[in-house]
Amino acid sequence: MIDENSAREKVLEAVRQDGWALEYASFKLRADRNVVLVAVRQDGRALYHASFKLRADREVVLEAVRQDGRALAWASPELRADRNVVLVAVRQDGRALYHASPELQADREVVLEAVREDLEALRYASPELRGDRNVVLEAVRQNSEALKYASKKLKIEIIECLAKSMEGKNK
Repeated sequence: MIDENSAREKVLEAVRQDGWALEYASFKLRADRNVVLVAVRQDGRALYHASFKLRADREVVLEAVRQDGRALAWASPELRADRNVVLVAVRQDGRALYHASPELQADREVVLEAVREDLEALRYASPELRGDRNVVLEAVRQNSEALKYASKKLKIEIIECLAKSMEGKNK
């Protein structure tokens, strides 16, 4: 018979090698803070298999999003609305903005950090920020394809500016 300590040690050994191995742990070990911390440090996505209580644990979630920003998807709603947690997540993977609260998707600093890391993050910004010239230009500086996520109004303005610029060159 395997005793509890022996099972815990085997799980710890497994998650040190592959954090996702937390999937095979008992519910009790998925709620063990130390086991989960080891798992998310190895693979942030292991947060998916953590207990709901630990998905609301700020330190556990911070460790997970430092390793993989998109682990924010499995954080509690309160932590997806925590500006500092979301900043850590989007600095690691800009697309983590998708999982942030609507308030933080409308936060200029958070969105700028996200688009600096990945231009695709612009698609998850609030409609107001997708119409913000400075935010869009930050994304476009990295790759002109980011323009496809800008608001329709801003796209028209930019196209009109380009057209005027081209007219001046053709005269």
